[in-house]
Amino acid sequence: MNKRIFAWCLFDFANSSYSAVVAAVIYPVYYTNEIVGNESGMGDLWWGWAISLSMVLVAISSPFLGALADKGSLRKRFLVGYTMVCVCSVAALWMVRPSMAFAGFLLVILANIGMEGGLVFYNAYLPVIAESGYVGRVSAWGFGIGYAGSILSLLLALVMIQAGLMSLVWPMVSLFFLVFAMPAFLLLPHDRVAEERAGVLSVRASVAGMRKLFVSVWRNSGQRRFLIAYLLFEDGVNTVIVFSSIFAATTLHFATQELIGLYILVQVTALAGAFAMARYIDLFGPKRIVMWALGLWTSVSVLSFFIYSKPIFFGIAALAGAGLGVIQAASRALYAMYIPEGREAEHFGIYSLVGKSSAVLGPAVFGMVSSGFGSQRPAVLAISMFFLGGLAVLKPLPSAGFSREVNQ
Repeated sequence: MNKRIFAWCLFDFANSSYSAVVAAVIYPVYYTNEIVGNESGMGDLWWGWAISLSMVLVAISSPFLGALADKGSLRKRFLVGYTMVCVCSVAALWMVRPSMAFAGFLLVILANIGMEGGLVFYNAYLPVIAESGYVGRVSAWGFGIGYAGSILSLLLALVMIQAGLMSLVWPMVSLFFLVFAMPAFLLLPHDRVAEERAGVLSVRASVAGMRKLFVSVWRNSGQRRFLIAYLLFEDGVNTVIVFSSIFAATTLHFATQELIGLYILVQVTALAGAFAMARYIDLFGPKRIVMWALGLWTSVSVLSFFIYSKPIFFGIAALAGAGLGVIQAASRALYAMYIPEGREAEHFGIYSLVGKSSAVLGPAVFGMVSSGFGSQRPAVLAISMFFLGGLAVLKPLPSAGFSREVNQ
């Protein structure tokens, strides 16, 4: 593993602290139950709309900013800028107290925009730094190392919570993210200085090129079919990530320490799954691996509807974790097949547009179904429809080998 690939993977280690502690496990429960109050499902509703609104903003801006990054040589500056928005917003969460629902709402929106927006430019480096035939493996290594970051940050958060330092958990996550992101800022390929003067002109060129980009993507039948499938199944993945800890806390009455233990189990199994399947993504092709993972996640969604026992839910969570890193890594590798060299950021902007658009409907549906039925069980069952729909659309997609040449 060369230093650029290691630095790229370490950025996933860094941002996973946010994904685990703020987006998935501790802050969602703290915000919905302590800041808003979730007796009637209002906490679910506020949290769902915060995630959905932030995803809308990222989705509509990503293709344009991705094209601008490619044409104006601004990829790394966008990566750093978005990261700092997330780092600063998370650090500010220590000021949010019970009844400050709107302040927490705004900070979560900003933090999530910083995190998810930065991934457009982070993902764009994958086909640049990975050699042909190794894209699936490098993608999986990134997610695998990222799960290790989730585990470490959750363990640190657990120690702080047990010491009565809940308000300091958020600054810890902020610092964790910043420190481990620095190697990527320093070692990933730099923006080309010769093109910096074209930045202003690139704004105009980027706007003019957006229609052409969308037309070319739509006319590519394989790329179009993948993106439709991704729109569906990523909706399910994002919704499970956002609401799994809230479901465990509200419906199954998990305590904070149990939630952290549950999420650590998911991260461990996800790490194991990502590294175990890394070679097979390239060997069998990412499409087959994505389909296998979708079948697994459909089963998890349906089984969760019937679960009342905490130990059994731990088993279901481990099963879900085994497929989590696999579906994320294989999806990213599959899409990379369709990207022309030199246009990575704008095409991953489209990838982000679809992925974040999918995150708009799922969390909102979960919140509305939970509030409407007065139970989260119908909501978790409804998520299986997203996985089944994605599987049906993806199945006819022809399998293809990765053919890009590495751009060193």
